[in-house]
Amino acid sequence: MTTSPVPGLRLAGLTKTLGGRMIVDDLSLDIAQGELVSLLGPSGCGKTTTLRMIAGFLAPDLGTVAVHGDDVTAFGPEKRPSAMVFQNYALWPHMSVTKNVSYPLRVARVPRREIADRVAEVLDLVGLSHHARSRPAQISGGEQQRASLARALVQRPRLLLLDEPLSNLDAKLRVRVREEIRDIQQSLGITTVLVTHDQEEALAVSDRVAVMHEGRIEQVSTPAELYRNPATEFVSEFVGTSNRIPDLDLGEGEPDGHYIVRPEHVVLGESGIPGRVTRVLPHGPFTEVAINARGIELRAFLNTAIPAVGDDVRIRFERALRYVDGRLDAVVAPRIAEMAA
Repeated sequence: MTTSPVPGLRLAGLTKTLGGRMIVDDLSLDIAQGELVSLLGPSGCGKTTTLRMIAGFLAPDLGTVAVHGDDVTAFGPEKRPSAMVFQNYALWPHMSVTKNVSYPLRVARVPRREIADRVAEVLDLVGLSHHARSRPAQISGGEQQRASLARALVQRPRLLLLDEPLSNLDAKLRVRVREEIRDIQQSLGITTVLVTHDQEEALAVSDRVAVMHEGRIEQVSTPAELYRNPATEFVSEFVGTSNRIPDLDLGEGEPDGHYIVRPEHVVLGESGIPGRVTRVLPHGPFTEVAINARGIELRAFLNTAIPAVGDDVRIRFERALRYVDGRLDAVVAPRIAEMAA
């Protein structure tokens, strides 16, 4: 990632109302040059509307969009230094891969020799040189996605926008193509915004992830920090798997709150809260065990000593996050288990 005092993308106070409802609410975000940031959130959180405002397909009611320091808010998509890869690929079925990829250059009246050179360069970059003359129906879904990516990259944009680019691929292909996209993005050092509702995808490819909820950004962090220390209860429950534990009194001087415990921090042993195993679900490298403890269903991710359904067990927590008024207040030590026992 290239370090620069000027952000590759700066969103300042973006606001958009559609159909009488606030979709994006005073959203601000800086993305460094060469950085890949994902906008992650559930349907209706405003992430796609934000991307459309970045691309120029939708004008904000308030706020500005700047690319590499240049305010582009008033420009349409054709005048912005950005290119988008669409969810449905948007390839012309009657055109070859070469003609699909070259289309934006032909519209821009780039000289024919330059078009040929640039198309050959990006087809080689995405590994589609051998399909230059194929039509979209003759290549796989993953190859169609790479053709769509090549069509964006051939424009040599300063900003690459990816709108749910992997949602139409099967699970195994999704993993391979997202790795290819990340490798290409890093090799080019291009500032990139990825919109997705798939947390695994966002955590796997991003330098940072911006989690959106009800038109606002709840947290912007590296994938590791986002998972380990989610700033709000919404983030803790949306990203990863979590156990939500109701109010517990931890002693004088400490505020009551709700607690989030990740399943990998639920430990079975000789002491702790009593519980009974209700389900055992193998996941390959680990086993998910559901345990009813005092009327609360907890989930544990275990690698060894897997109990059976109906077994009585004792539970303690290696690490818990305390939330007060919906925001992270503290990381709580294992004594929470002793207080609850």
